[in-house]
Amino acid sequence: MPDSKPTHRFRNLAWGCLILAFVFINTSFFLDSYTPSHPKKAIPGSLEDSQDYKNLLDLQNAFIRNAKKIKPSVVSVNKVKELVEKSSWYQPHGSAPWYAPIRSWFAQNLKSRKYSVESVGSGIILDSNGYILTNFHVIEKLDRILIKLSDGKEYFAKVIGYDTYTDLAALKISTLRRLPKPEFGQSKTLSAGEWVMAIGNPYGLEGTVTVGVISGTGRTGLGISHFESFIQTDASINPGNSGGPLINLDGQIVGINTAVAAIGAGVSFAIPVEMALKVANQLIQNGSVERGWLGVGIQDLTPELADTFRLKISDVGVLVNSIANKTPAQSGGMLRGDIIIQFDGKTISSLKYLQKLVADTAIGKIVAVKIFRDGQEKTLRIKIGKMSS
Repeated sequence: MPDSKPTHRFRNLAWGCLILAFVFINTSFFLDSYTPSHPKKAIPGSLEDSQDYKNLLDLQNAFIRNAKKIKPSVVSVNKVKELVEKSSWYQPHGSAPWYAPIRSWFAQNLKSRKYSVESVGSGIILDSNGYILTNFHVIEKLDRILIKLSDGKEYFAKVIGYDTYTDLAALKISTLRRLPKPEFGQSKTLSAGEWVMAIGNPYGLEGTVTVGVISGTGRTGLGISHFESFIQTDASINPGNSGGPLINLDGQIVGINTAVAAIGAGVSFAIPVEMALKVANQLIQNGSVERGWLGVGIQDLTPELADTFRLKISDVGVLVNSIANKTPAQSGGMLRGDIIIQFDGKTISSLKYLQKLVADTAIGKIVAVKIFRDGQEKTLRIKIGKMSS
């Protein structure tokens, strides 16, 4: 009988070789298909390796970082209206029953009330004490104001004060929470072409972020408010954005979004942050804004008017076209037809510039005002009065 042991050994060896080959093939396939977790290095000379691409990524990261940084400081301003339901009590015709007062008391005090809430604008948290800044036109006709924070918490707000001349209002909510305070920058350093972001609640879409550039600064004569020096931007600003922040690439608030131009899309305006904070501080401290006041009606001086009044200096002066009674200007000797060419040592180049100088002057200060009258220059000394918001 032949020996079966060599055959058995050969069979085991064959199976072992087959298993080793299978393991080798699968290991090679796994190693070839394995992708390491670390990021792929950019190929020299490729798009990913170019400096322009890296700059775009840095810009994108700045937008993301600033949105996360500022959103917690942006609030939704809401209109609240109580819904009045018809009473289910049967009211017969004729005189009211003896229990009518009791029924009325139960209806007013024990029945649950229902409200409708509608987003009407945006606002920014000024500090951790619950003060909020928004546009006056946002809260102008509201009886009750509900503030909604970015985390969904809601608080009724009290109007601390408002200023119609700049279209700004200060609100206050009461909470034991420490609210996030944003970082404020400077609008005077802005340049046309600089990137900015707008955050707000257009059409009730909370926390909407739009991006654009500065189109211009110091815009006046728009008829939006009395004191104008707007930042113009093409960042999309829509109804509901009013009162929200305009932000630079450093994540600093540089303006308060306030209006969309009626002349077309892509033209929006923001109040410079310096003006907004100055007004807000006065509203919080005093409930109103105090400004210097002359009590005159003025208009820009055209070349034709300058020739008529024989003023030889070009691009200087504003014309006084009216003077109210019992005003600082009247008491100081100013007359209709005078041309104001200097105020407190500063040469007057435009109507808006004079308005700003007067408004920023301390109440009660006696100011030297140089005028042009009857072909001659004359200096008046006028005590500045008070114009309340």
